[in-house]
Amino acid sequence: MDTEREALQKSAYPEVQTFCQKHGLMFEVVDLRWGVRNTEATDHLTTELCLEEIDRCQKTSIGPTFVALVGDQYGPCVVPPLIEEKEWEALRAQLKTRPRDLELVARRFRKDENAVPPAYMLQAAGAGESRGPEEVTLTSVLHAGAQEARRLGLITQEQWYRYHRSVIEWEIERGLLSSEDGDQGATVFLREIQDLNKHILDDCALRLVDRLPDGCLDTDAQNLLSSLKGRIAEEHPGALKTHHLPWSRDLVNPKNKAHARYLKELGEQFVARANHQVLECLRELQAATQDLAWLYEDIRHHLGQSAEAARTFCGHRELLAQLGQRLRQSHSTPHSPQVIYGPPGIGKTALMCKLAELVPGLLGQKTVTVLRLLGTSQMSADARSLLRSICFQVCLAFGLPLPPAQVLEAHTRVVQFFHSLLHTVSRRNFEALIILLDSLDDLDTVRHTHRVPWLPPQCPPRVHLILSVCSGQQQGVLDMVRQTLLDPGAYWQVKPLSANQGQEMIELLLAAARRTLSQAQRDLLWASLPECGHPGRLRLAFEEARKWASFSVPAPLASTAQEATHQLCARLEQTHGQLLVSHVLGYIVASRHGLSEAELKDVLSLDDEVLQAVYRDWTPPSKELLRFPPLLWVRLRRDLGTCLARRPMDGCMLLALTYRQLAEAVCERYLSGPEKVKRHSILADFFSGAWSQGTRKLITLPLLGKPLNLDRKVAPQPLWFSDTVANLRKLKELPFHLLHAGRMEELKQDVLGSMSWISCRAMSGGLEALLDDFDLCAPHMDSPEVGLVCEALQLARPAMELRGLERNVLYTELLARLHFFATTHPALVGQLCQQAQSWFRVCPHPVLVPLTGFLQPPGGPLRVTLTGCHKGITAMAWSLEELLLVVGTQDGTVAVWDMKEHQVIHILAGHTGEVRCVKVFAKGTLAISASKDHTLRLWNLLSGQEKFTIRDGGSKDPTESQFWNLHLDEANKVVYSTSGSKVNAWNLETAEPVFHILGDASDAWVCTAVFASQARLLMVSVRGVVSLWSSATGKPQGKQQLSSVKEETPTCGVEVPKRGKLVTGFSNGSVSLVSPEGDRLLEKLPEAVGFLVISEDESLLAAGFGRSVRIFLADSQGFHHFMATDLEHEDTVETAVFGPKNNLIVTGSRDSLIQVWSLSEQGTLLDILEGVSAPVTLLARGGALVASASQQSSSFKVWDLTYVQKPRVSAPFLDRTGLTAVSHNGSYVYFPKIGDRNKVTIWDLAEGEEQDALDTSNEVRCLEVAEQTKLLFTGLVSGIVLVFPLNSRQDVMCIPPPEARKAINCMSLSKGEERLAIAYDNIVLVLDISPGDPCPVIDGPTYTFYTQLPETISSVAVLADYRVVYGMTNGDLFLYECANSKVFPLEAHRSRVTCVEVSHKEQLAVSGSEDTLLCLWDLQACKWKFEMSYTSSYCRGVQCACFSKDDKYVYAGLKDRSIIVWSVLDGTLLAVQFVHAVVNRIIPTSNGFIAPTRHGYLIRERFQCPSSRTSQQDPLKNFKKAVWLVKSRQREELATTTGTLQDSENAERNESKPNKRSQVCLIV
Repeated sequence: MDTEREALQKSAYPEVQTFCQKHGLMFEVVDLRWGVRNTEATDHLTTELCLEEIDRCQKTSIGPTFVALVGDQYGPCVVPPLIEEKEWEALRAQLKTRPRDLELVARRFRKDENAVPPAYMLQAAGAGESRGPEEVTLTSVLHAGAQEARRLGLITQEQWYRYHRSVIEWEIERGLLSSEDGDQGATVFLREIQDLNKHILDDCALRLVDRLPDGCLDTDAQNLLSSLKGRIAEEHPGALKTHHLPWSRDLVNPKNKAHARYLKELGEQFVARANHQVLECLRELQAATQDLAWLYEDIRHHLGQSAEAARTFCGHRELLAQLGQRLRQSHSTPHSPQVIYGPPGIGKTALMCKLAELVPGLLGQKTVTVLRLLGTSQMSADARSLLRSICFQVCLAFGLPLPPAQVLEAHTRVVQFFHSLLHTVSRRNFEALIILLDSLDDLDTVRHTHRVPWLPPQCPPRVHLILSVCSGQQQGVLDMVRQTLLDPGAYWQVKPLSANQGQEMIELLLAAARRTLSQAQRDLLWASLPECGHPGRLRLAFEEARKWASFSVPAPLASTAQEATHQLCARLEQTHGQLLVSHVLGYIVASRHGLSEAELKDVLSLDDEVLQAVYRDWTPPSKELLRFPPLLWVRLRRDLGTCLARRPMDGCMLLALTYRQLAEAVCERYLSGPEKVKRHSILADFFSGAWSQGTRKLITLPLLGKPLNLDRKVAPQPLWFSDTVANLRKLKELPFHLLHAGRMEELKQDVLGSMSWISCRAMSGGLEALLDDFDLCAPHMDSPEVGLVCEALQLARPAMELRGLERNVLYTELLARLHFFATTHPALVGQLCQQAQSWFRVCPHPVLVPLTGFLQPPGGPLRVTLTGCHKGITAMAWSLEELLLVVGTQDGTVAVWDMKEHQVIHILAGHTGEVRCVKVFAKGTLAISASKDHTLRLWNLLSGQEKFTIRDGGSKDPTESQFWNLHLDEANKVVYSTSGSKVNAWNLETAEPVFHILGDASDAWVCTAVFASQARLLMVSVRGVVSLWSSATGKPQGKQQLSSVKEETPTCGVEVPKRGKLVTGFSNGSVSLVSPEGDRLLEKLPEAVGFLVISEDESLLAAGFGRSVRIFLADSQGFHHFMATDLEHEDTVETAVFGPKNNLIVTGSRDSLIQVWSLSEQGTLLDILEGVSAPVTLLARGGALVASASQQSSSFKVWDLTYVQKPRVSAPFLDRTGLTAVSHNGSYVYFPKIGDRNKVTIWDLAEGEEQDALDTSNEVRCLEVAEQTKLLFTGLVSGIVLVFPLNSRQDVMCIPPPEARKAINCMSLSKGEERLAIAYDNIVLVLDISPGDPCPVIDGPTYTFYTQLPETISSVAVLADYRVVYGMTNGDLFLYECANSKVFPLEAHRSRVTCVEVSHKEQLAVSGSEDTLLCLWDLQACKWKFEMSYTSSYCRGVQCACFSKDDKYVYAGLKDRSIIVWSVLDGTLLAVQFVHAVVNRIIPTSNGFIAPTRHGYLIRERFQCPSSRTSQQDPLKNFKKAVWLVKSRQREELATTTGTLQDSENAERNESKPNKRSQVCLIV
C-alpha cells in the first residue's frame, strides 16, 4: 500500500491538517511503516510499538484515531517478544518430540527471572546469522506448538492469537474490533481488485498477495485475511470504505488512470471521513462542555501528576510531620508562607504531592487544597495565568464571586485581587485554605525579574501558602524569595535520603514496574550508589536497572546525578545513534515551552543532517516528498521513558525533559556554540513556515549523490488558522528562536516590525504577553525603533483596558503615536505605519483612520499609566533607592509598586480606614503609614511585611481631622504624629511611646513642625496660637500669639528644617514665617492659601491660592516674591512639586490638568499634561519621575521630567482653555495666550511653534474662524467682537456689544459663512457677512432678539435664512425665525446644552448636553428625529459635535475623551474611538474631520464606512458597563398609532422598543 500512503501524504493529510488547525486542533499522523525498510517495519519491537501508538491515539485524539489500509495481503505473523513462564512451559512440552525445533526455541529465548512473574525474552539473531529464514522457521515452530497446546487446553484463546495473528490483524483488533469506542474514530479503507483470483496462480512473482518462501500462494494467510474482512464488515460496516479496482498489470502505477482515479477518491474520502469525525467529536464536546472547563482540565492535570509523583514517595516522614505541626501551630494567627528548598532532584515535588494528600486531615476542619506543579501546564507556566486559575478555583471552592473582567484585564489587579481574596477566605472563619506551589523556578515570569511580586509576605489566619524552590543557584529564585520572606523559621530544607531509604525507594519503583533484581545486580547497584540519598539520582539508576535481565551482566552505574545523565545520553546514542539523539534532545531543550510530537517530527523532517543519516543505507519511499520516519522517534521516545514529561499547553501536549539535570547535560553535550544556533535556526524555520505550503527544500542524500528538491510536508504556520483561532505555538516560539539563532533582521521585520504579528499576539495572548516579547528581544537588539514601538504599546494600555483588544483600537493607537517617526525611522516604524494604513483601507467595518500623529508619541513625558484594584489614592511616597512607589488609598490599602517592572510587588493590608499619610525612610527600605483608623503601621518595603502597629487611640469623632501629618526624625529614631489637638511621639525601633501631648480640644493644631537640630516642636493652632515643645521629652517650652496675622485661620504649613522655621498659609491669603522667636508676614495673597511646597534645598517656596501659584525665593530674611507673574491655571490649583534641580515646577489642578513650568525662564509654561480625568490632588517626585494621582481615581500616571531637555518630534500647542479655532485646513491653531488672555496665539502646526500673537485688549471668551473668507472672530469679555483678517495685517474690524460690558458667551457662523450669530446671556445678534475688497464687509446687526428667559445662552447656531438655534444652561432648546420674530421651543435636554450644530444643507441640527444626550432635529418640522443617550462609567457629557460634509454622519467629541460617529440615516452608532484627551471642537473635512485636543495635538482622521453594513461590528462590544440607546421618533409615532388598535399593555411595550438598527449594547 505504498502508493496509497504517498497519496495520502501528498494531498489528504495537508487538507485535514488545515481543517483541524482552523478548529484549534493539531493533526498528527503516526505511520510507523513509512520511511523504513520492510524488515524494520515487521520486527517484534515495531509491532509492540504500533499497538502502543494505537492506544495513545485512542486516549488523546479528538476525531480520527485509527485508519487501516487493507489490500490483499494478510502479512506475516510475528514472534512474541516475551512469553511468560507458565505459557513457555506449555509450548515447550509440545516441542519435546522435535529436538531441532526445541533447540531453536531455546536458543532464541532466554529466561528473565527479573520479570515478575518470570518470563522468557526473545533474543536478537546473531551477527552472522541470516535473520529471514530462521525467523520464518521460529514462527512456524511456535505456531505449531501453540496449536497443539490450545487443543490440549494448556493455553487460552487469547494466548493462542499471539502466535497466529499478523501485525495487521493485531492493529485492526486493537484499533477497531476490540475498541470501546467502536467505529467512532476508526476507518478501514479496503482495496478490492476485480478478477484478482484469476491471475494469482498465473504469476508467482505477483506480490499483491501472501506467498510462501517457494512462491506458492499462502492459502492460510489468505483465509485469515478473508475472515478478518468478514469480521470488519459484519461488526463495523460503518467504518468500512471499499474501493473496487479493475485488474491491470501495472495496477500500482500511479500513471494508470484507473489507479490514479482510485487514489484521488481515496484521498477525498479520507478527508471527508476525518473531517466528519472531528466535527462530530467537537459537537459532543461542545454540548458537554461546562463553564470554566479550562480550569477543571487544569486541576485534573495537576491532580493526576500529583498522584503519580506521590505513588513512590518514601523517606522525609519526619519533615512531613514537622510541616504538619507548623501548619497547626500557625493556623489561627498571621504567619509567613512556608518554603521547601533543596537541590534539583532531591524529592521536593514528591514531598509536596504527598503533603497535598495529607493536608485535609491535618487541621481538623474543612480544608480546600489548591495544588499546582508549576511549569507543567499552560495555566501554571507564568504568574499571570497561575494567579488567575488559583483565584477562580478558590472563588468556586468557597462560593465567592468570580474575578470581574476589569480585574482580569491587568496583571497588577489580579495580584491585588489574589491578596484580598486570601483575607476574604480567612475572615470566613470556618474553612481553611492551603495552596501548594511546586517548583517556583519553573514559573516563566519569575526567571526574568528580580522579585516575586505576587508573593504575599504574610498569610492571614486559616490560609497557608507552601512553596518549593531549588537551592544552589547563584542569584536564583530562592534568593529572591528570601528578600520577601524574612522569617528563617519558614524555610525547610529537603535533605538526602538515608541509604536504607534509598534502597526502599528503588524497591518501590521496581515493584511498581513489576521488576526485580538478582542479588549480584543489587550488590552492583548499591556499590554504584554509595550512601546515595538523592531521589533524582535514584530514579535515573532505576531507569537503567529496570532494563537489566537476570542473565545480563550490567556495567557499573555512575555515582552522581550529573554523571548518570551523561551515562543515559551515552546509552541512547549507542542504541539510536549520536546524531539522532543529540538533535532530538537538543530541539526539545532548545524550545521555549516544549514541542509536541507532531512538531518534533516536522522539525526533524527539516533537519538535513538527520535525514542524511537516516537514509544513508536506503532511499526514501517517495520521489516527491521527504519525511523523517516516525518509527525512529517512537523507539527513542520509548527508551527515554519517564525522562520525558508531557505538558498540556496551547491546546496540545508538549514534550519536555522531566529532570533538570538531564536538561543541563543536554545543553552541555549538544547545545554548545554553533550547534545551539543550528537547533534554534531550524526551529525558527519551522515556526516561520518557511518550508511549508509546498515549498521544497534541497538535500543531497548519500546513496544518490545529487541534490533533490523535495517537499518536506511540514505543517503550515499562518498567524491565524481562522478568524478566531490564532497560531499560539508560532506566536510564543518564533521570536525566541529567531533571537537565539541570531537572525535579528528577520526578528525585526517579521515579528517586532509586523503589524499583523503585533495584533495577533496582542489579541490572542493579551497586551502584557506582547510586551513580554519586546522585553525579551529589545535588550539584544541595537535598534531604537524597537524601543519606540514598545513604548507606544505601553502608552496604549489605557485604551486597551477601556476598549478591549480590538484590532482597530490597536492599529489606531500605534498609528497615531508612531506616525511622527514614520519618515525618520522608515525601516521599522515607517513599515508599521504603512501596514496599519493598508489594513484600514480594507477594513470591512466603519472605522476612523488616523491621517497624522495625534496621540502622545514615545519619548514624551508620560512614562506609564497604572491602575490599582482599590479606591482613590490619598497618599504617595517614593523609595528612590529601590525605585518603588508607595501608594495609600481610601480603602486603607497600601500598595507598593515596582516602577521598573510597572507592577505591584506588595499589597500591605492592615489599615481599615483611609490612609492619610505615607513616609519612606531608611534608604528607601522602610515606610510608615498613618490612617483614619487611628493606627500607624511600619512596613518593610523589600519583604512587604509589617514590622509593627501603633494604635493611637484617637478621637472617634468622624469630623475631626486624623493625622494631618507625620514627621520622622531618623537620627533619633522617633516618629511624630499630629492629629487635631494631639501630638504623639513613638520609638521607631520598639513602637513604644516616647510622649503624648494633648492640647486644647477647642483650638486644634493645624500646622506642625519638628526641628530635630533644636530638639523642638512648633505648632500653630486654629486661633493663631504658636506653641513650643521639647521634641525629646514633650514638655512645653512656651506659647505666643501670632502677631503678623490677625483674624485669619491657618490653612496649611510647610517646615523649613534647616532654618528652624515654619511657613504658614491663612484663610485670607496671608503667608507668614513662624519661628520660636516670633513671626513675620511674607506676603498677602488675593485668596486663601491652599497649599505650601518647599524645594529640597529650601531655596524655593511655592504657595497655591485659587487658580494660581506664586513662587518665592529664599533670602536672609525669609522668602521674597521671585517672579513678576504668578503661574495660572483655568481651575483651582490643588498641589505642586519642584523639579530635581529647582529649574522646574509641576502643578496640578482641579480640571485634571498638570502643567510644567520653567523657573529658569521666569515661569514659562513648558507643557500641559492630562491627569487621570479627575482632579489632580497628589503629585510626588522621585528623582526625575513625578507621579500624579487623584482621590477620585484608582489610576495614577508617572511622568519623566527629563523629556524637557530632549528634542521633541512634534511640539504640542499649549492651550488649557479649550477655546481653540483652526484655519487653513488645520495648518494654524488659535487660542488665548497662556498668561495673557488678552492676546490670541497663532500656532504654526507644521513648525511646531508660535507664529504670532494678536492683541485683543480684553480677555477672550470665544473664537470662530471663517475658513473661506479667512477671518478670525474673537469674542471678548467686554462684549466686543474683533475680526482679524488672517492672510494680511489690515485693519481689525470691531463689532460693538448691544449693551455695555456684556460678555459674549458664544458665536456661530452659518455654513456658507454669510451670517454671524453672537450670543450674550439673553441677547443674540445676527449679522451679515458680504464680499468686499480687500476684505469682507460685516453689516448689522441685521437682527437682534432677546430670549426673555432667566437662564443664559450656552450655545448657538445660525442658518443662512436667519434662523437661529440656541441652547440654554438649563437644557432648554429653541429655534428662532428672525424674519418672522417667531420662536419654536424644541424638546428640552435635561442639563446644560454644550453644543448646537447645523447640517450643511441646513435641514437638520444636532445638539448635545452634559447629560450625554445627543439629539438630531428636523428643522422643518421642529421635532427630533433621533435621540441618543450614552451612559457608561466613564462618560461625563458631550463636548462638541458637527455634521460630515455630506450630512450623512454626525461626529461628536465626548468628555470621556472619546469621539463617536453616528449615522444620520438610521441613528446607528457606527464607531467609537478613545483619543485620551477631550476634543475642543470638531471641524468636518471632505472625508472626515480635524479636531484640536486638550493634549495640544490636532486630530486629522478619515471616516471610512463600507457601503453595506450588514456585518457591522458592535462598536461597544468590549466596553465595560456601557449602554448606548437610540430612540426613533418615527418608531415611537408608529407605536402610538398602533397602540390605538391594541390594548394599552401592548401599546406600552411597543412604544419602548428601540429602533431596529440602533445599537443597544450592555456589557457587564
